[in-house]
Amino acid sequence: MVLELSAAFASLYQFLADAFVYTPTELILILLLAVFIDLIFGEPPAAVHPVVWIGKLIGFLKSKAPQNHRKLYGTAMALTVILFAVLIAVLVVVISHLEFMPLAVGILIQAAFLKATFAIKCMVQPAKEIQKKLDNDIETVRQELITYVSRDTTKLSRSQIISAVIESISENYVDAMLTPVFFFVVFGPLGLPAAYLFKAASTLDSMVGYKNEKYIHLGWFSAKFDDVLNWIPARISPTFIAVGAGFSNYFRNGLEAFKPIDGFKLALKENKTTPSPNSGWPMAAAAGALQIRFEKPDTYIIGNEYREPEAEDISRVAILIIITSIITAIAACLLIGLIGYIVPLISFI
Repeated sequence: MVLELSAAFASLYQFLADAFVYTPTELILILLLAVFIDLIFGEPPAAVHPVVWIGKLIGFLKSKAPQNHRKLYGTAMALTVILFAVLIAVLVVVISHLEFMPLAVGILIQAAFLKATFAIKCMVQPAKEIQKKLDNDIETVRQELITYVSRDTTKLSRSQIISAVIESISENYVDAMLTPVFFFVVFGPLGLPAAYLFKAASTLDSMVGYKNEKYIHLGWFSAKFDDVLNWIPARISPTFIAVGAGFSNYFRNGLEAFKPIDGFKLALKENKTTPSPNSGWPMAAAAGALQIRFEKPDTYIIGNEYREPEAEDISRVAILIIITSIITAIAACLLIGLIGYIVPLISFI
């Protein structure tokens, strides 16, 4: 019996070891297909969206939170959710590498699940809807904005509403694109589980990572862990945004030009303006590239020397973030190729 169990575990171990072996080309194809799926199809239905599953688990565990020892419970809750998300990714990898599964189908399945960790199209679509309503129904916009930003929207001026929308898009570039791709690249064969680990942490932060009385203890671990995971991506984001701003000038369709260098300079100068240790980097980079002022009343002003934002700046930031996200994916593919092909070749020589 012991020998049979040992043999079974050995077979399972070997299967998992084989499952997490990729060529750089396979990783590149998974990433490119994921970006293509996002840009063409957007978000999958909620019933089959892994992030929705993660969110439902968080909601359930949150509803069971005790009144005492909330920090301890919140930590255990976060670790449970993260383990759940990683297991989803591991299961996807295992299924994709089953012996009868064609390679192309396996790559497509993994691409579809990787796509769920980022959201290029979804970053800009709600903002475009708000832009359409700005001139005709500003009260409705204020109500809708409550689900989009974490601030009191009832007394925001028109320019402050636009600022809130653009700030949210520029900040979300890190959470919703750069960081999951960063983890996918850095962890190589374990990239999909790593991206899901981050997505779980990010979803936890968005649902419980607030500094109010209700969540200050329950969401403590989630907020801190999300800050740690985003620390490096946030600080490299101004470089990507600056490059994206340069290329965006070729796609601006008559809109005001982007200023890449100003964005990079403002990020270095004003990255500590926001309460968050990470959000100031992409926000300041976007403000400088767009040449507009960001303002959250009684909290911060970024780019005070620039003009107030106007409705057309929502179109401009949408162009900027889509182009920057595509450049991020291309850079990630080049890095995978460099690590997977060029570095071993140089080492061999």
